[in-house]
Amino acid sequence: MRLSLLPVALCLATPVHANDGFGGLSATGLTFGQTDSIAMEEENLFIGLDRIAVDYVFRNLTDADVTGEMIFPLPPVGVWSGYESMMNLPEDLSAPDLVGFTATVDGQPVKVAIDRIAVIEDGFDEEMPPSRQYDDPGRDVTADLERLGIPLTLEIEAVRQALLALPEDRRAEAEALELAEFYAGDPAQDQPPDVWGRWSIVTRYHWTQTFPAGAEVRISHSYANRPPGGVFYWTHPPEDWQLYLKDQYCIDEGTSRAIVKALEGSGSEEFGNTGTAYNISYVLRTANSWAGPIGRFTLTLDKGDPGNVISLCAEGVRKTGPTTFVIEKTNYTPDRDLEILVVQPLPKE
Repeated sequence: MRLSLLPVALCLATPVHANDGFGGLSATGLTFGQTDSIAMEEENLFIGLDRIAVDYVFRNLTDADVTGEMIFPLPPVGVWSGYESMMNLPEDLSAPDLVGFTATVDGQPVKVAIDRIAVIEDGFDEEMPPSRQYDDPGRDVTADLERLGIPLTLEIEAVRQALLALPEDRRAEAEALELAEFYAGDPAQDQPPDVWGRWSIVTRYHWTQTFPAGAEVRISHSYANRPPGGVFYWTHPPEDWQLYLKDQYCIDEGTSRAIVKALEGSGSEEFGNTGTAYNISYVLRTANSWAGPIGRFTLTLDKGDPGNVISLCAEGVRKTGPTTFVIEKTNYTPDRDLEILVVQPLPKE
């Protein structure tokens, strides 16, 4: 069954017949590497517009303690995000923690380490599923940046100044490594020399976890949801260029009409049917690295406001409140990741 609901309000720029995007982050579950020793007996996942929270119940299936590294990776964030003022990322991109990640084990806070690597996303295809970002984030160039004296930060001015200070031979090396493009500028047009950084930074939250022999361990984590999105325009029936959205989010006939109804009177007379949208991705297939299927899986979706429109490809959806919906499964082996569209009208003036 395809989920179709009905339309949070945000001011955006002049609408166009396309999705003007703003930067954001996909989301994933905890990873542990492939194991036949630890089963995920339960996963309770909450996805809202502003927050994601997950409660897990794991069990060690063996008669020996198992220890390993629990890892929660963010997708790559382009160092150029600072150039573009990506509007759904934190204003302070120099902070090591972009999402306020917290975790508990059996109800007690756990100290989470944070590390970063720099990658070049070789051949990245926007049509690839979000899980690709975690399986293979790209070519690791962390050591190259360190050798060149470039700071591992998303604070763009620090990166720009370090790159512009490179001598000619180091600039050539940076370009050969596809780290940066340098521009001579145009004094006649009062344009100074500049540079464009091409790498991305992957942030990983992790801690060492021991699962006692035969015992149950409860792990929870939560963090700010910062999905990408942008200006959203819709017609019914959908135009040809909108069909990829129809397929990606299973926008059926009822949902399509609901989107148009929600966006009526939102936007200018010239464009009409215009609002904003969030494109929420959540990587479920990391759960397949644990032993066997998820024993009990519960997904709670909160669309944020009764007037929002939400659409995704899902079965067994049950409405539990004005803005909340629940999906429950047993012995669940995810074969696809979540792709959720939330559409909202522009605010009334």
